[in-house]
Amino acid sequence: MSVLFISDLHLAPERPAVTRAFLSFLRDQASEVDALYILGDLFEAWVGDDDPTELAAQAQASLGQLSQSGVKLYIQHGNRDFLIGQRFIQRCGAELLADEHLVQHQGQTALVMHGDSLCTDDVDYQRFRRKARNPIYKWCLSHLPLKRRQKLATDWRAKSMSANSNKSTAIMDVNSAAVDAVMAKHRVEVLIHGHTHRPDLHQVSQGQRIVLGDWHDLGWVISMSEGGFALHSFAIDDPNQILTRKQI
Repeated sequence: MSVLFISDLHLAPERPAVTRAFLSFLRDQASEVDALYILGDLFEAWVGDDDPTELAAQAQASLGQLSQSGVKLYIQHGNRDFLIGQRFIQRCGAELLADEHLVQHQGQTALVMHGDSLCTDDVDYQRFRRKARNPIYKWCLSHLPLKRRQKLATDWRAKSMSANSNKSTAIMDVNSAAVDAVMAKHRVEVLIHGHTHRPDLHQVSQGQRIVLGDWHDLGWVISMSEGGFALHSFAIDDPNQILTRKQI
């Protein structure tokens, strides 16, 4: 069987169609594979494992059912859900991965990342990322009152949208030298990541870089099997109609 990778679903109460597509994907596609890797930004914002919303409960219950069925579940932090903690992970029956993780399956090997650390030209964001990933900062943030964290998440999203509107697309994309360096570090020929919302397959000096898209009008999935890797998409309003975009 195969392994699947997804990222950047940005689940939010105001995007119910994406939530429905995600739940359908878990039930109809992910349930048939060996493992599912979620490479960050599962949620538009995650303010802590005490999130009381129906969406949070629904996502944890559905992921928990998937893992209980025998599918191995792995989750990485993204830039929107870096406060996902062990309570969430345990409820889902998942394993929380480091920011850089090697996946080996049926003779294939890939390095998986969320991808934000590769956008080194975006100096302002990298400064925020270093602060946000600091364990002391995360501990302090997670112990703020829930309403205060919810307000901070709303403010951060607004500031991010404003800042990104004034940045060039090149600055917000990955840096080729950073890609080469991390692939050489792990001695891999395939890198899989999300974050940039630019789904495609790129030839790089070390091999291939496969980019997942965000779930908006389309859902994006990468499959890994004995036959290699493939990038797929499907319409959010019809998750069972899968189109293979690229294959290696």
